[in-house]
Amino acid sequence: MKSHILFFDEVDRSSLPHVGGKGANLGELSKAGFPVPGGFCVTTSAYQEFIATSPDMEAFFELLDALDPNDLEPLRKLGERIRSHLQQLEIPAPLRKEVIHAWESVGKESAYAVRSSATAEDLPTASFAGQQDTYLNIRGRDELLRHIRKCWASLFTDRAISYRVKNGFDHRQVYLSVVVQRMVNPEIAGIMFTADPVNGNRKVVSIDASFGLGEAIVSGMVSADLYKVKAGQIIHKNISEKKIAIYSLSEGGTVKKDLPPEQQTKQVLTDSQILRLAELGKRIEKHFGSPQDIEFCIENGKIFVVQSRPITSLYPLPDLPQEPLRVMFSFGHVQMMTDAMKPLGISVLRTIFPKHVLLEAGGRLFVNPTEVLRTKLGRKMLPIAFKNLIDEALSREISEVIQRPEFLQVPPKPGFVKSARRFVAPIIKEVWKNLFKRDPKSAKGKVESFMQNKWKEVREDLQGVSGAERLEAVQHQLSTFGKAMLQNIFPYVICFPISFLLLKRALIRWIGDDQKLHPLNKSLPGNITSEMGLQIGDLADLVRELPEVKEYLKHANDHTFYEGLFNVHGGERFKRAFEDFISRYGHRCPGEIDLTRPRWREAPTQLVPAILGHMRSVKPGEHRQKFIQGEQEAREAAQRILHQVGPRGLKFRRLQRLIDVYRHLGGLREHPKYLLTLILDECKKAITAEVEELVKKGILQQAEDVFFLTLDELIQLAKGEFPHDVSSLVTKRKEKYERHQSLNPPRVMTSEGEIVTGSRRKGEFPEGSLVGSPVSSGVVEGKARIILKPEEAHLNEGEILVAPHTDPGWTPLFQSAKALVTEVGGLMTHGAVVAREYGIPAVVGVNDATRKIMDGHIIRVDGNRGFVEILSDKNE
Repeated sequence: MKSHILFFDEVDRSSLPHVGGKGANLGELSKAGFPVPGGFCVTTSAYQEFIATSPDMEAFFELLDALDPNDLEPLRKLGERIRSHLQQLEIPAPLRKEVIHAWESVGKESAYAVRSSATAEDLPTASFAGQQDTYLNIRGRDELLRHIRKCWASLFTDRAISYRVKNGFDHRQVYLSVVVQRMVNPEIAGIMFTADPVNGNRKVVSIDASFGLGEAIVSGMVSADLYKVKAGQIIHKNISEKKIAIYSLSEGGTVKKDLPPEQQTKQVLTDSQILRLAELGKRIEKHFGSPQDIEFCIENGKIFVVQSRPITSLYPLPDLPQEPLRVMFSFGHVQMMTDAMKPLGISVLRTIFPKHVLLEAGGRLFVNPTEVLRTKLGRKMLPIAFKNLIDEALSREISEVIQRPEFLQVPPKPGFVKSARRFVAPIIKEVWKNLFKRDPKSAKGKVESFMQNKWKEVREDLQGVSGAERLEAVQHQLSTFGKAMLQNIFPYVICFPISFLLLKRALIRWIGDDQKLHPLNKSLPGNITSEMGLQIGDLADLVRELPEVKEYLKHANDHTFYEGLFNVHGGERFKRAFEDFISRYGHRCPGEIDLTRPRWREAPTQLVPAILGHMRSVKPGEHRQKFIQGEQEAREAAQRILHQVGPRGLKFRRLQRLIDVYRHLGGLREHPKYLLTLILDECKKAITAEVEELVKKGILQQAEDVFFLTLDELIQLAKGEFPHDVSSLVTKRKEKYERHQSLNPPRVMTSEGEIVTGSRRKGEFPEGSLVGSPVSSGVVEGKARIILKPEEAHLNEGEILVAPHTDPGWTPLFQSAKALVTEVGGLMTHGAVVAREYGIPAVVGVNDATRKIMDGHIIRVDGNRGFVEILSDKNE
């Protein structure tokens, strides 16, 4: 007969299906020689045998399958029925006999902790901690059997049922083992995290400790002492007031006791114990290969480990040594796209940019500027550039890291400064010429000529070959693209923010007021993204004349979008105009830096909300009138500024030059991204053509599977040299991608895993206000509209757009918005520039804006000082 009992010394990680996560971890620790109190596991087969004796369980499972996790009352009632039923069910006699024999062999005089251990809990990707029950100080045979049955029933607590429903776990496939562990009678107990659970630092051990049993900490009855250890040194202590403790009773059960006043503020652990615990924690982490959440007890000065499980809440680290200290920032925050990316999208971008500079973690990309920041000039200039070009919060957070002694003591790599100068010097020379020598009006022609030639070169290169050769051509074109764009477009585009800063400084010095600068942002000539927005307005105006087309668009789908227009009055007319738009902008879409995202040419219905939304909130022709008006306002603003500095002297000529540079080169700001997405789309077309062949040959099951391979792997596949099973690899990566989607990427992190939050921007702000960076002036009040995806947007005229971020795919919404609030962004990022161009107030970099502001809230956006106030509830 198969045994339903496994003692700890019979258990290791491979036993997880039989003893659950808790049991497997305790067995593994026990076998490895860590100080674990003895015990045994009642295996999952015992649970299965137990519930098989119930004629009602299948009916219960069917009811569980039908539950709505958001409808709590039916869930609560069903859970109560199942638990009551299981607690009254008799344990089969042979199973009962096995449990009693194991209990007697460990020691029937001892007290025991009886804990649930589910097969789906404590896995690296989903912690079920606290969702099943734990019973302490259980004494005697009958009490042990009763509490084992209660553990089995705890698989159906409200929170356990809800968690399984929300996370897609099958109730029939989650089994329960019960861990029966000899209890120590501790003076002290606590929880230790081998990485800081708050900021993620993998080098910091965080310890919570209190007197008596750990139950007081876990249940929240007591505020525990907090200690932090790094590199063998105690770096933080917070001694709390501990008014009560929980202790074991000799007859079984526990009791809550008030602590004497002199003990309440006493340090629970000695410094020696703190360091011993930290060292033990790091050894356990090394054994399991990942940071651990460990429960411990101390009895008569001896440390015991009673539980260890992976910490599942940490943001993943890039493949980079923790030492020496490095700092990275989120590429997605810079590009206004913080969603998780699929492997192909990541590998494409890492082909364009140097792999040691662009690192992957958690399905996102992070820029590693450490080597530049190790130089004095880099430490001085990069934070200023980040503040003015990207994100003020990012600048503060990076500045905080680079001032640390452990960062400053590491010099740049030998030869780095010399090679950096050699690369940067010619670019700086070109920038200087563009700022002070060349005619700004000629810049657009030069940039667009380069773009046209580059696009032609890529198309011809990719169309002239096939198979693995074509994919290698994709790789070659991508690998040379970054440098070509840096040398040919960057020297023009960077003049926009530089001229802005020079103008700002000059106006403050010569006029005493830089506010007159803001109208210069309006209707920048040649801005390709603004032109795209205007053309969407033209499409909307056309649809106004074609009511049947308007009705068709409301129900159109991507697969028959164009064909369906032939059956609608005015459809062909709209189709011609729409195809003209797609010929110029069809390679674009929200989140467009990710090659795997569907482009507008592939999914044209993404544009429908923008067209219909424009019709609702903007009058016919108004978008064109506003643009012309913006040009006039910019000209008048320039004239006012020049008039204020007096007759045509040096100041006049300097300002006129800077205004011309700012206006004409500012219009080129969106050209690099336009070209990047154009090239990405050509590469996507080439990849898609080759993937179709791989699907026909049965090498890939479906075309979308290619998104879960890297470019290198795809080339190997096309050559017939791929060493792995493609199907299983794709399945694993799809699961990993799903997990990555739920992560919240940090703006700045270190190689130690620390998520750097930096200090809040200084200033006097109203109490309760949400602080960000002011990037477009003005103060307005209005109804907040939370929009997470532009393709699902419904923004009415006069509403305030609140979004996680914006990129060119969001541009059509700006026509209707009264103001803009975003969670990420800076002075020169997309949303800020477009907001200034449209003359609407904007505050960016407002942490968690889409969570703290509710749809329909009345809010005040102060684009002068950089904060948002929630004025009233949406129901008021």
